[in-house]
Amino acid sequence: MPSGRPRQQKVIIVEGSSDRQRLLQVLREPVRIVCTRGTLSYATLEDVIVPLQGEEVYILVDADDPGMALRRQLRQELPNARHLYTRRVYREVARTPLEVLAKVLHDAHFEVDPRWLQPPGRESTASLWEE
Repeated sequence: MPSGRPRQQKVIIVEGSSDRQRLLQVLREPVRIVCTRGTLSYATLEDVIVPLQGEEVYILVDADDPGMALRRQLRQELPNARHLYTRRVYREVARTPLEVLAKVLHDAHFEVDPRWLQPPGRESTASLWEE
């Protein structure tokens, strides 16, 4: 029997607005995208991140040292968040090919624009998500 609760909107935490714009090019479902601007100040932590603790949160940050530091900090604040990854070869979410982002998001059960999904049988270059 349905609980009557509305379905939660997914939340993706990224570093910057260029990352946000890149994700919006492939997503085909409503998703709240939170930009940290690359760091977490106390105010951002208290006002933006802590209220997300009960939400369905995904973290997709750059594959560089600052991105990994931010991921570690977010992992402490949001231990139930799911972590999505781009490959180090692309370094930044904003520079990751749309096909790769679509695969990463699709594998994490997001609805994506099918034109960005790779044809069957083609080897994926995307890292999969982990819980």
